[in-house]
Amino acid sequence: MSLYRSVVWFAKGLREYTKSGYESASKDFVPHDLEVQVPGRVFLVTGGNSGIGKATALEIAKRGGTVHLVCRDQARAEDARGEIIQESGNQNIFLHIVDLSDPKQIWKFVENFKQEHKLHVLINNAGCMVNKRELTEDGLEKNFATNTLGVYILTTGLIPVLEKEHDPRVITVSSGGMLVQKLNTNDLQSERTPFDGTMVYAQNKRQQVVLTEQWARGHPAIHFSSMHPGWADTPGVRQAMPGFHARFRDRLRSEAQGADTVLWLALSSAAAAQPSGCFFQDRKPVSTHLPLARTSSSPAEEEKLIEILEQLAQTFK
Repeated sequence: MSLYRSVVWFAKGLREYTKSGYESASKDFVPHDLEVQVPGRVFLVTGGNSGIGKATALEIAKRGGTVHLVCRDQARAEDARGEIIQESGNQNIFLHIVDLSDPKQIWKFVENFKQEHKLHVLINNAGCMVNKRELTEDGLEKNFATNTLGVYILTTGLIPVLEKEHDPRVITVSSGGMLVQKLNTNDLQSERTPFDGTMVYAQNKRQQVVLTEQWARGHPAIHFSSMHPGWADTPGVRQAMPGFHARFRDRLRSEAQGADTVLWLALSSAAAAQPSGCFFQDRKPVSTHLPLARTSSSPAEEEKLIEILEQLAQTFK
């Protein structure tokens, strides 16, 4: 990562990604965009037991949607489900325990879900930032397994279910951190360079944005989007980036503010009117590159990402 990119990104972050950035952007929001009821529509939220995922699931539940929570930790997920039902009065909240760093588990879940449920909106929210290089049981680097391969298998596996429904959507919670990274398909599992969890995470988030653009081209019946929630005060940030959290705690967005654009993309008719494949921040499509940062990738490189992921995914099917 160049020093130029990091300086430009950090200045942008202080201006736009903080609580004050949200408050400034929200002056342009159309309030009735989220004044909707969605009974009969089915939503799947990964990582829905805390943070932005839970805030998203709760707001969907309040509007009458059926919500499937895909979580790793059974006890925490059951607590979250109970709280969502209690706060929303909506009983249609279902729980699936899946480790999204385990491709075999994801494939199994997808096959079962396809047979038993319909789906209108997939929200890829679960994420992982491990700061030391750690391998899963399958020998996969854990950040990549969860953030990239897991998202790839879950999304491509559920595309046939989504395509059967009216107004299907896929929203992937990426990060503005991806702006400092150029797509790199030569070292997807961080084997060749010194390991930096924050940069690996940012690279995974760049990969998610590229996947979103590719899926939008390949599946025009579905509305795809990726988004940056801003710098939000979530359990994930507190755990993975304690120094950052301590320094900026008073300036971070709330979980609800972080979830706002996810909800807007999942629920509003205004979002569906936007072109598929865009990257959003505070309900607006924004550039996926910083000025003069040289982070664009070639179509061949993007194709290579899909090829590698498809090949890997099929080995675990």
